[in-house]
Amino acid sequence: MGALHEAHRHLIQRARHSCQTVVVSIFVNPLQFGPTEDYKRYPRSLKADTALCRAEGVDVLFVPSLKDIYPPGFQTRVTVTELANRWEGEHRPTHFQGVVTVVFKLLNLVTPGWVFLGQKDYQQTLLVRQLSKDLHLDVKIAMCPTVREPDGLALSSRNQYLTATHRRKASLLYQALKAGKGAIQRTGLRKAEKIRQVMLNQLSGEPLVSIEYLAVCDAQTLEPLHHVKGRVVLLGAICLSNVRLIDNVVLRVP
Repeated sequence: MGALHEAHRHLIQRARHSCQTVVVSIFVNPLQFGPTEDYKRYPRSLKADTALCRAEGVDVLFVPSLKDIYPPGFQTRVTVTELANRWEGEHRPTHFQGVVTVVFKLLNLVTPGWVFLGQKDYQQTLLVRQLSKDLHLDVKIAMCPTVREPDGLALSSRNQYLTATHRRKASLLYQALKAGKGAIQRTGLRKAEKIRQVMLNQLSGEPLVSIEYLAVCDAQTLEPLHHVKGRVVLLGAICLSNVRLIDNVVLRVP
């Protein structure tokens, strides 16, 4: 959606390494914002975004207008069901329908062979994969590692909303997820609720932090686990004042 940063640069570089032609789309999609969310104030920096894309050798910068994507009389929505119901979908009920609808339209317009998405938006990437599989789209989805600040905070366009005080607390979510990972790998915990409690303990006593969810899930289905094994994802979402942060850690458990 624009406001490009170093994580976007990383996606562009991965695409450039793998593909002959690189297209970047920038479109702040109103369908994925709830009625009280930040659509009108979402950061827009097309001049800087264009400069970054030019510096990285992007072949096409695709910047459609609102009327291009949603012309008068537009009525269609695309929905992924089970995967969209939990976690982000529960806390932002209209969000994923808006994401999947616009991604489907962009894929039809651009017809790429590959799409490069960041792991930070883990659930979103799984939904795009499900969309591609279910509707027989001729595209491969690459999930690229999350790019982080030195203290671990995942890069996000919305990080610029953080005050200095909240920024100092913003890496706590990643620290909690890492504590959960450590409980599995170093201490051998396998009961999901105990792992979740380890993560909760990292955030307890922080008055600036409001926890939306911390979860221990199957990495493919996002169903909550009772006992961890195989590929597992630890998911989390917190709020610092009016800034919402999400993150995840993926690991394989013997």
